[in-house]
Amino acid sequence: MDGEELTAQETALYDRQIRVWGVDAQKRLSKAHILVSGLNGTTVEFCKNIVLAGVGSLTLMDDNLVRQEDLNANFLIPPDESIYSGKTIAELCCNSLRDFNPMVRVSAEKGDLSNFAGEFFEKFDVVVISRVSLEAKKSINEKCRKRSKRTAFYTIECRDSCGEIFVDLQNYTYAQKKPDGTAEGQVNYPSLEEAILTPWRDLPRKVSKLYFAMRVLEKFELSEGRNPGETSISDLPVILKLRKGMCDAQLLNESHVPTGLLERLLAAGRKEHPSVCAILGGILGQEVIKGISGKGAPLKNFFYFDTADGKGVIEDITKPSES
Repeated sequence: MDGEELTAQETALYDRQIRVWGVDAQKRLSKAHILVSGLNGTTVEFCKNIVLAGVGSLTLMDDNLVRQEDLNANFLIPPDESIYSGKTIAELCCNSLRDFNPMVRVSAEKGDLSNFAGEFFEKFDVVVISRVSLEAKKSINEKCRKRSKRTAFYTIECRDSCGEIFVDLQNYTYAQKKPDGTAEGQVNYPSLEEAILTPWRDLPRKVSKLYFAMRVLEKFELSEGRNPGETSISDLPVILKLRKGMCDAQLLNESHVPTGLLERLLAAGRKEHPSVCAILGGILGQEVIKGISGKGAPLKNFFYFDTADGKGVIEDITKPSES
């Protein structure tokens, strides 16, 4: 890969970013193959950013037809309803993304990613998923981890004014600039399943309350057979009972999962706040570019954003190794 040079057209188009992260990083980007499953406000922001950055190819998966709620934050869906005519969201987004950068190969793949065999993931360097159950996330993450080459895995979710990103780069080596030169760093990531199995009492003292709230919501949706975001404020009584049971089992005070925060997340349902989507999609774009290029310390391993305090918070949730 490193021996293949950028074309004159690529060099001219990406001149500005080559000045930022260098020719080698751009060469790696131009050869990278990325899969995005679940197209919503956050993932289309990411897709836009990564296409403009000049990745080799982008494969989209989302067989849903356009619903009214999709138009709130997915700016890649054309406003003209006459062109929908049975096209999936992935197909519509493909057409829009090609206009952003004709040099990037953008295609749509049909099917439920959860049902694809592990071999399917071999051709991708990066897998990004959204709007699927926790069980599906864990299953896809494990398929990525079992590949012969390292396949980076990311999840991203936006619930109205709140957002979460999870990162698994497995065993990852990167270069970081230091005052006295460039140093090599090494980071070992847990899988999603390993991370969320970390006992709450073993976590740092001031973990984002969103971390706990998202775990409660995931368990609620799983137990009720709901799809992600299929919630309303009427679910609050059941959620509060679930919160109590989870906090008691983890020896954690219920104040770590504020009722007000749960109310906001439940009431949001599948709604996404476009400005939060832009922030999350920008962060994820940055992280994927770092992950592909091997330049700069990567995020480990959760990122949270909440408009209530306007802060982005990185949380390292890693189960302590057994002695």
